[in-house]
Formats: sequence, C-alpha cells, structure tokens
Amino acid sequence: MSDNRVSQVTEARLETDGRKDWALKAKRYIKRELKYKSVTYEELANRLKTMGIDETSGSISMKIARGLYPTWFFFAVMRAIGAEEMRFRDLG
Repeated sequence: MSDNRVSQVTEARLETDGRKDWALKAKRYIKRELKYKSVTYEELANRLKTMGIDETSGSISMKIARGLYPTWFFFAVMRAIGAEEMRFRDLG
C-alpha cells in the first residue's frame, strides 16, 4: 500500500472514531513548541541524531503534519528542543 493510501486510510479512521480533534491538537502543540524554541525541522533532525534517533526533516514533517506520532517521538522532540514542561491547558 502506498504512503498516500496509508495516510488516507488513517485519516478516514480518525474521522470515524473521534480522534481527529486530538490529532489536530497534537499537531498544533508540537508545531507551537518548535516555533517558540525557533527550531526548524532540519535542526530538529540534527538534534535527534545526536540523541541516537535517525529522523530526516521530511519524516519529521510528515509525522507532525498528520498529528500522528508515537509518544516516544513526542518526548524525544521535547527533550531535543529543551522543553521543560507540558501545559495541558494549552491543548484547547
């Protein structure tokens, strides 16, 4: 199955089971944190690499654009950008 088809299936599944809103919140949260810390996807890829995590700026962009990424990825990104806390009230 092509990446595009997988994405379409994932999107359809999200819409039918009520998770789409949460995926959007996840997407917005991580993008806001990256912007606040002035970290580009390329810089994030470099920082993750120093942590032993091999991601490209493209793979990071795809994960974030979908709002679907594993918890380990979220924690690794937060560590890589130097975030010290998560503000649940900011989820909206």
